[in-house]
Amino acid sequence: MPLTKAEIRKERLAHRDAIPAESRIEKSLAMVDHAEALPFDPGTIISGFMPIRSEADVRPMMSAFRARGARLCLPVVLDKETIVFRELLPTAPLVDTGFGTRGPGPEATELDPDILLVPLSAFDRLGNRIGYGAGHYDRAVDRLLRKGLKPRLIGIAFDVQKVEEIPSEPHDMPLDAILTESGLTRFR
Repeated sequence: MPLTKAEIRKERLAHRDAIPAESRIEKSLAMVDHAEALPFDPGTIISGFMPIRSEADVRPMMSAFRARGARLCLPVVLDKETIVFRELLPTAPLVDTGFGTRGPGPEATELDPDILLVPLSAFDRLGNRIGYGAGHYDRAVDRLLRKGLKPRLIGIAFDVQKVEEIPSEPHDMPLDAILTESGLTRFR
C-alpha cells in the first residue's frame, strides 16, 4: 500500500535530520558549485530562504547569486495562509518572520520572484514535491501565476529526500528543477 504524503514527509525528514551537521554544511557548499548551472540574467529576482532545522543552508548560494547580479528576497509568513517576498539587502537587519525563520522587516520592499528556491520534505523523479504541509509555497506560486507571472521553482534538498513517487494533487505546484549535493536536475 502506498505511503501517504504525511508518511513520506515524516520518513524523509527523519532521513534529512540524520545527516550530521558537518556533512550538511559540506553538502550545502556542494550545492553552491552546482548552482552555477542555473541560468539567469542580471536583475533576476531570486527568493531564497533562511535555513531552519536540518535544511540545506542556501545562504552561500544566495551570496553567489548576488555576485552574479541577482536581486534577492526572502519569504515572510504574514498569517496561516500567506507569505510574501521581501527584498534582502546586505545591510538590512533581519527580524523574526514566522515559521521559525528570520527575514527582512515590514519596511523592506515586497518583490515578485522570478526564481524561487523552495525548501521541501521530499521530491520524486518527475519533479513532484512535498512541502511541510502548510501549503504556503503552493498558494504563493498560485498568486504569482494569477498576476501573469511564471516563476521557476527550484527545489532545494539533499539526495536522501528523494522518493520513487509522490502522489500529486491538482493544487500541487511541480518543480522546474531540483538542486541537491549531486547536482541540478531539470524536470521540464
